[in-house]
Amino acid sequence: MKKFWILLFLNLITLSVTGKIRLPRLVSNGMVLQRNSEIKIWGWADPGEKITVAFLGKDYSTKADAVGDWSVDIMPASAGGPYSMTIMASDTVEIKNILLGDVWICSGQSNMVLPMERVRYAYPEEVAHAENNFIRQFLINTNAVFSGPQTDVPNGTWVPVNPGTILRFSATAYFFAKNLYEKYHVPIGIINASVGGTPIQAWMSQESLKDFPVYLEEAEKCKNPEYISSIVEKEKRQTLEWYNTIKASDQGLHQTPPWYDPLFDDSQWPVMSVPSFWDEEGLKQVNGVVWFRKTIVLPENIAQKPASLLLGRIVDCDSVYVNGIFVGTTSYQYPPRRYNVPANILKPGKNSIVIRVINFRGRGGFIKDKPYQLIAEDDTFDLKGEWHYMTGIEMPPLPDQTFFYYKPTGLYNGMIAPLLKYRIKGVTWYQGESNTNNPSEYGVLFKKMITDWRKKWGQGDFPFLFVQLPNFLEPKVNPGESRWAELREAQTEALELPRTGMAITIDIGEWNDIHPLNKKDVGKRLALVAGSLAYGEGKLTSSGPLFSTYRIRDKYVIIKFKNTYGGLTTKNGLPLRQFAICGSDHNYIWAQAVIRHNRVIVWNDQVPHPVAVRYAWADNPEGANLASKDGLPASPFRTSKKY
Repeated sequence: MKKFWILLFLNLITLSVTGKIRLPRLVSNGMVLQRNSEIKIWGWADPGEKITVAFLGKDYSTKADAVGDWSVDIMPASAGGPYSMTIMASDTVEIKNILLGDVWICSGQSNMVLPMERVRYAYPEEVAHAENNFIRQFLINTNAVFSGPQTDVPNGTWVPVNPGTILRFSATAYFFAKNLYEKYHVPIGIINASVGGTPIQAWMSQESLKDFPVYLEEAEKCKNPEYISSIVEKEKRQTLEWYNTIKASDQGLHQTPPWYDPLFDDSQWPVMSVPSFWDEEGLKQVNGVVWFRKTIVLPENIAQKPASLLLGRIVDCDSVYVNGIFVGTTSYQYPPRRYNVPANILKPGKNSIVIRVINFRGRGGFIKDKPYQLIAEDDTFDLKGEWHYMTGIEMPPLPDQTFFYYKPTGLYNGMIAPLLKYRIKGVTWYQGESNTNNPSEYGVLFKKMITDWRKKWGQGDFPFLFVQLPNFLEPKVNPGESRWAELREAQTEALELPRTGMAITIDIGEWNDIHPLNKKDVGKRLALVAGSLAYGEGKLTSSGPLFSTYRIRDKYVIIKFKNTYGGLTTKNGLPLRQFAICGSDHNYIWAQAVIRHNRVIVWNDQVPHPVAVRYAWADNPEGANLASKDGLPASPFRTSKKY
């Protein structure tokens, strides 16, 4: 009997210390594995434990090493599925619904983050009818880590496209994947590792930043949790105090009746034209709260109808009331404002719309060239024009916040390093807006990042596709300098690396929105580039014309291009625009330009001895129209960095 209890005790000890197989989150139900390539399956177990992986009729065995790490290499297999995989050790794990296809990392900042939710009204049919089990996304939430490269991500599951999931898919990545699937008919897996507002150095390893001591010093500071927590706590207190002061002292909330009440009399308030920035309309740059009120008269048939309230974009934060009823709020400036007004709120006759705007710092206002409308079924009511306004409380600027996930190496460690064992087809990258303050540095960093990621993945020069920054900000009347143009040039220079490709988007941005809604064409153009680089399409017109060489003959500059398989044309049939020319005085003026024998000839009679030409060299080169005959726009360029 004593022997029985001893054996039972020993068995209990053994059970308590024997660990189960642990797999990385990527290796899970619904995963897409890279076809036609040796695939690594890995995880963790007790040291020395034997692990067997059964997949597609074959068994692969190994033992966990001294610290419990293990991996097996699965033989290449063709596209297909769904399949199951069994992993056996002290316990057994079955992974179901596996597809073999092409796996793409989709990374960058907000324009890669931007979900289908944000563009749903631009693509209603796409959202309503999305149903494709062969397009799947693994979404990684923001995870900045400074202690070193991580072995797993903290969250994420493989999700197929359907009407219930599509709104969380990256819009750029979704349209990219859809184009690939429709053309090549193989499953497409998207690993979405992207974070809004992030500079490139956040996505780079410590090794790749060795020539940038300032960034390494920043990363080193962030290794100290107390350093981060002290700043976070301080800024949290400051922000809370700022908002508490507003809440306690905003006249609009505490007068009787409050300013959102339809009975409140705003007849003595000044008026402002909306949309506009406040300082354009006689109100200084107020930080704090400004209230806006408008009364509209609606017809009899409006009663009981639900409606949509479109309020463009507002800087920075807004809360909206219709007839005294709160209908929605947005906490920062970038999302389009679209609020649902329930059926019982609108009434025939006078209706009040009230917007309480909080401006954090700088210029407050309503962004122009956006929709400001009330839409009830087939009736649309324009809300642009005069609004009454009044300051609720004026404040000092909201203290800046430190976004630690912007800091060097953090996102690489937390969101890229854990993916490095997962076999991929390639990378798509949409980022650069946050580095426009230093374009020349970006050119170096970008190439270092591409080279380093390829080295770390150990797959050679896999295809690396990226989106050139689109047109943005107000167009300028005269030629001038532009950091956005310089950053586009820095991106173009990355094409010097093997198997890199660029989607040119200089024609599909929005001057008033850093997040343009046309992600369908972005995805399509990335897929065209992928066709050439990753799918063996050869001399496919995958990108618009790229500057190659130039020569000067008398007063003419003759420019030759690459990527002109179909020939050069103007996109809208108008004369070429956005070419500028200069002489040795470096003073650029607009030039005439014509297409001759697949070259562009540029001149201006006022510049008898030209030295350089620029094309579309602006933040927003409005009207730039050089393109391939397949309709793809030419990349902006300058013939010389000296001028």
